[in-house]
Amino acid sequence: MNKLKEKMTLNPVMTFLILILITIILSGFLRLIGFEATYSRIDVTTGEYIVTSESVESLLSLSGIKYIFTSTVANFTSFTPLSMMIIILIGIGIMEKSGFIKTTFTILTKYCKKYTITFWLVFISVILSIVGDLGYVIMIPLAALMFSYGRRNPLLGIVAVYAGLTAGSGINFLLTSVDSEMLRYTLANATTIDANYTLSTMCFFFIMAVAVILVSILITVITEKISSNNVDKYEFKEEKKELRLGRREYRGLIFSITAGALYLLIFIYNIIPGLPFSGNLLDNSQQFYIDKLFSYDSFFSNGFVFVVTIFFVILGLFYGIGAKTIKNNNDFCEDLTHSLDGTGRTLILILLGSILINIFKKSNIGTVLTVSLANILGSNSLSGIPLIIVLFFISAISSLFLTGASSRWAIISTTAIPAFMNSSLSPEFAQVIARFGECMTLGITPLLAYFTIYIAYLEKYNQQENPISLFRTLKYQLSYGMIIGLVLLVLLIGWYLIGIPIGINGFVTT
Repeated sequence: MNKLKEKMTLNPVMTFLILILITIILSGFLRLIGFEATYSRIDVTTGEYIVTSESVESLLSLSGIKYIFTSTVANFTSFTPLSMMIIILIGIGIMEKSGFIKTTFTILTKYCKKYTITFWLVFISVILSIVGDLGYVIMIPLAALMFSYGRRNPLLGIVAVYAGLTAGSGINFLLTSVDSEMLRYTLANATTIDANYTLSTMCFFFIMAVAVILVSILITVITEKISSNNVDKYEFKEEKKELRLGRREYRGLIFSITAGALYLLIFIYNIIPGLPFSGNLLDNSQQFYIDKLFSYDSFFSNGFVFVVTIFFVILGLFYGIGAKTIKNNNDFCEDLTHSLDGTGRTLILILLGSILINIFKKSNIGTVLTVSLANILGSNSLSGIPLIIVLFFISAISSLFLTGASSRWAIISTTAIPAFMNSSLSPEFAQVIARFGECMTLGITPLLAYFTIYIAYLEKYNQQENPISLFRTLKYQLSYGMIIGLVLLVLLIGWYLIGIPIGINGFVTT
């Protein structure tokens, strides 16, 4: 029976092809039946509402087929996960090949309990939303290596940090660039009702801090109690050898930590405003500090991936020099390419993932569905707990089809903010609810750009005879999403009933 089940497992490459075909056919059908929706979109500059109609664009047409063929190459080459992954893997490769990762991770896993390792990996994954999507290409490969050197199933590490990264996209006790962008829509909609309404950049701090700790603990427990029994087994082919730290290893660590610390100090100094010759890497045209760091034209947005890669290269290079695992320029050059070996299958998955995301976005199905869901808030006189629950699930469901938080909130906020303020609930509380709803489902949609990195690494460490199926990788995340969603919803309702501030100058009610 198990062998028959294995034979019937659908290859993830084939699954992506089927999803692409379904999207094309579905777009043609929805266009044929006239599936569309209308809403009032606010102009954040003028504060005026603009009536906007959204309709599905058919890809099952001559123009649609032309678009698929003409945009695929350009879309793939500009697909952010692809470029970020290749660049980051260069840094990770030299850290691994030089021995830095083996030494560091073996020490950490030797002296720390498995629950502690899992918690800190998840916690870091959650808060890494502060640097945007970079966490996906850093934490997924590093978690696999951390678990592997700790003689634990690397598949489990990948599953755990992906849950942390997707849940963390909607929660952070620090204001992220996405939160800042969403605040503009929140404030613009709020001031149409109360012209004097203001929002603090720390208005979410208290509830977000609780959510970060709570979600990190939940993911850790789910990983150790549930996922550890569900993910495919992983067997280590060689016996574990005790790592003995000699003079070379200690010298390598001292070299790498010293060089890395100096690099970080120089970098951090240049993102601190107000000091002599500092702040050179900030976009000073922006108002908020987070926007100075992560605005579209900032150094961070355009160069931070390379900054991290250089940091990794420095750690690996100086460890190799100190430990004498890098003896000449040939060793250094070979180490740079180490992590790029055997990435052919990963590239295929990323190609197909980029095609699926591109054509789904072009079809406009996700936008129309989100508008239709958002209009539910405007067509019902909800208040209190029912209003909280409805907005939470509208955000959760729409996140499956429209993964961009800012784009989604630009639509939902036009009905959510008036509905909340008319019910004496605050606009900032509405934004928190929308962000929490996102945490529930973002990990179980193949339309998230970095899902391809997740499935590619699961496939890399898969030891089963057949490839790991796409739906199985999503199933791994299902328990995380359901439990996290339920707990966060209870947290929101509890916060509402107690009525304490959700942050500094941030409240549940107006």
